[in-house]
Amino acid sequence: MGKLDGKVAIVTGAARGLGRAYARRLAGLGARIAVADLNLRSYEEFDAEAKDMTADSTVAEIQAAGGAALGIELDVTDRDAVEAMTARVVAEWSRIDVLVANAGGGRGRPMDTKASGLDPALLQLVVAMNLFGTVYSCNAVAGVMKQQRSGKIVTVSSVAGTAPSADGGYAHYGAAKAAIAHYTRYLAQDLGPFGITANCIAPGVITTGRIMQTVIPGSSQGNRDRSELVALRRLGTVEDCARVVEFLATDLSDYVTGAVIPIDGGLVRG
Repeated sequence: MGKLDGKVAIVTGAARGLGRAYARRLAGLGARIAVADLNLRSYEEFDAEAKDMTADSTVAEIQAAGGAALGIELDVTDRDAVEAMTARVVAEWSRIDVLVANAGGGRGRPMDTKASGLDPALLQLVVAMNLFGTVYSCNAVAGVMKQQRSGKIVTVSSVAGTAPSADGGYAHYGAAKAAIAHYTRYLAQDLGPFGITANCIAPGVITTGRIMQTVIPGSSQGNRDRSELVALRRLGTVEDCARVVEFLATDLSDYVTGAVIPIDGGLVRG
């Protein structure tokens, strides 16, 4: 028996990278998984991600391992589409027990997104992808979870949302991720009386294809060995983060809510 047998989980941004790892981890615990992404084959954007795939989608990987999965393509910045996704999952499986609101990410290079010179269109895009997408996803599942009087919500901030970069770059992303962390604290207070927990993770430098191909090379410290700044002297993996999501999605965390948990190996801040 898996810890999540009979449960239903939605993971947004699950076509590649961290979201894929969360979906596969929860499926391995017995949950039926709604794999939601703007493009269910978005792993094709990055060679490292494509090489890591064992089937042509996260959905297919879960099904090949004997799990149940449903693929849904949507833009989390579209509130109506998010509501429709939730309705589809309930129609298919009658409940929603876990939401991992992972969809988001950054745009632009750190050196081009300094706090004092943010492009308005880029700011709007990144705040919408991260903060608005998270809020819409949480709001969409809240009603179902309230009726069940149970549920686990996991939102995703970042080390960028807990401390600024040394050069002030990627400010739009950091500000959006900081807002997600604080929104989650409010969410925990709102939903706690219904038996629903809401917690936030804040990954550090994780070796996904996107981070290694676009973010680190675009940083002012792109040539520096980032592991030197980490107490554990290594960068994080998607499985490092997936293990913490497992904790927050299962009964191991039943008395944990409103927490923001860094997953950064002891990254030096400031």
